[in-house]
Amino acid sequence: MNTESAAVGDGITYTYRPSLLGSPWQFRLGTHDLEWVAGRHSGRIAYDQIRRVRMSYRPTNMQQQRFMTEVWADGMPKLQIVSSSWKSMFEQERFDHAYAEFVTALHSRMIEAGTPAEYLQGGHPLIIWTGFVFFTAVTLGMLWLVVRALQEAVFGGALFIAVFVALFVWRGWNYFNRNRPSVYRPDALPPLLLPKP
Repeated sequence: MNTESAAVGDGITYTYRPSLLGSPWQFRLGTHDLEWVAGRHSGRIAYDQIRRVRMSYRPTNMQQQRFMTEVWADGMPKLQIVSSSWKSMFEQERFDHAYAEFVTALHSRMIEAGTPAEYLQGGHPLIIWTGFVFFTAVTLGMLWLVVRALQEAVFGGALFIAVFVALFVWRGWNYFNRNRPSVYRPDALPPLLLPKP
């Protein structure tokens, strides 16, 4: 089942498959509430009952450009809206435009409803900053290996490690830069946490 976003009646719908064998998650923006269906479970949340929204960058091995918006409301499970969907055992399909359109429309409905929600961007501060310290330590350790290889005149080994370090730093910096913990305004969504058109 494909991920899609479409206008249906007075609402916009969005569907994605979070796992290859699991049921798809379906969302619909109604006039007054967010409706959702996940397999046998379903519900609806009035926009003014949403307490927290978090936008983040969540890459996977199979999909580097993957984004997620999480929605919390009292008495409801956490809802996860993801920008990619499982298509086959070896492929995740990107639906950048549909995801960006749906998430932007959700925020617009919340603004109209005067929702007193907390709008967070990036990851949880403890997890992100702990991960950044580990990332920095590993990077410094690998750079030390490059220096030692050069001192021992093992130029092939030094080059191999240097290329690996460059790739590691590029991907790591991209992840931590996008996921810096902060807050945002619902009328100004963080561009680093939305797929590029």
